[in-house]
Amino acid sequence: MNTRPRHHLPQRLTAIAKKTRVVLIISEFHGSIARALVRGATEVLRRGGVAQANIRLVWVPGAFELPGVASRVARTAPRPAAIVALGALIRGETPQYEVIAHAVAHGLTTVAVETGIPVTFGVIVATTMAQAKARAGSQENRGAEAARAALSLIHLVRRPPSTVHRPQKKPMKRQMVFQNRGRSTVDGGRFS
Repeated sequence: MNTRPRHHLPQRLTAIAKKTRVVLIISEFHGSIARALVRGATEVLRRGGVAQANIRLVWVPGAFELPGVASRVARTAPRPAAIVALGALIRGETPQYEVIAHAVAHGLTTVAVETGIPVTFGVIVATTMAQAKARAGSQENRGAEAARAALSLIHLVRRPPSTVHRPQKKPMKRQMVFQNRGRSTVDGGRFS
């Protein structure tokens, strides 16, 4: 059984965080849950060595706005080392929350891929308010989990290229294509 607290960070992550800039983008919808996620994320970042002055909070009206603002933040100088998206989507009487959840997840992934800046997903997608509150509590906090992932990704991206594990490439079998009486052949064998 692991007796470490859930928010424990390896020492290697705290060393890289001293001058690291992290932006938290938070959906204002479901404000009490959002504030709990911010507390969890900020606590992990501070314990990870990120100075309070280097943690920037950007509030947006709802979860749907997270990817657009993340894209803008990622392209604005000085660029952050990571972006942590926080918020809560709770099922209502219509399936709208599912559509928004997919759009937000896809949009945030696109920002990460296009900009090269780690973007972590601290958005709770829950069926009930009770589930959302449980995932924003002190024992389980999606904001803290997203901040921990951001610190790990910052460490990974900042490693010198020679220390990143890359699978060895297998040599490609060289194939030569010949023309033989109007038919193509590969290494002397026929194919149609």
